[in-house]
Amino acid sequence: MKTKTYVVTGATSGIGAALVRRLAAENVVFAGYRNEKKLTLLETENVFPFYIDYAKPETIAPAVRFINSKCTKVDTLVNIAGCVVAGPVERINVQEIRRQFDVNVFGHLEFTQGLLEILEGGKIINVSSMASYGIFPFISPYCASKRALDMFFNSLLIENKKDIKVVSIKPGVIATPLWGKSVEENSKYIDNCVGYEDEMRFLISNAQKNESKGLSADKVVDVILKADSAKKPKLSYNVGGDAIFAGLISKLPQPIINRLIKTGLNLRIKKLK
Repeated sequence: MKTKTYVVTGATSGIGAALVRRLAAENVVFAGYRNEKKLTLLETENVFPFYIDYAKPETIAPAVRFINSKCTKVDTLVNIAGCVVAGPVERINVQEIRRQFDVNVFGHLEFTQGLLEILEGGKIINVSSMASYGIFPFISPYCASKRALDMFFNSLLIENKKDIKVVSIKPGVIATPLWGKSVEENSKYIDNCVGYEDEMRFLISNAQKNESKGLSADKVVDVILKADSAKKPKLSYNVGGDAIFAGLISKLPQPIINRLIKTGLNLRIKKLK
């Protein structure tokens, strides 16, 4: 089997960590990390760590230079790094929404642009989300950012003249540390949210449940590897029954979608009381 070269962001937890473990056995992996305390997780054969934090755009160019200096060809770039900004739209500081787009959209775009020359003939696989199909209450910045990510990269697929294939992986609920992190990072909008106390209790309860009861990150890795090995990969892969369901629901008229979401949210909140 030919040794391939991969670049993976968000490589120290969840889906990224699981993917790096699988790839590093037989391939070269450039693994992006943000938290230096987790750097030891990447200290293994065939893995070359690099620091990148999309919330700090000044870290992107050095990461690009590092990879370009170490290799002349990347077979597959897997964009996984991301975050969740949550809370009622009327309360979220717009600067936080800008941070959401910096991390989930603009960072991926800038980083990818810097690697396009050595990606010629290769693949870009983005870990998007079922959230890109529509608006889920109280995580609208996340939903909008994932939709934007898909739109920009689909345009790249159409426009590029380097024979680069682009794939969107849309997981449903996956058991990863992202859920706990999102509650912690958004505490200022979740705690003491006057008028939305019941909704915020549901948001926390749902995040805690998802972190332990979602699908395994390895299920997503299986799909990433399937798309990577395909000569003609699909444009989009859903992972999990909930992602498939979200895709189907997204085809309904928006007023019906809104009614279904609001009714479902109210029923789930009542169960917590």
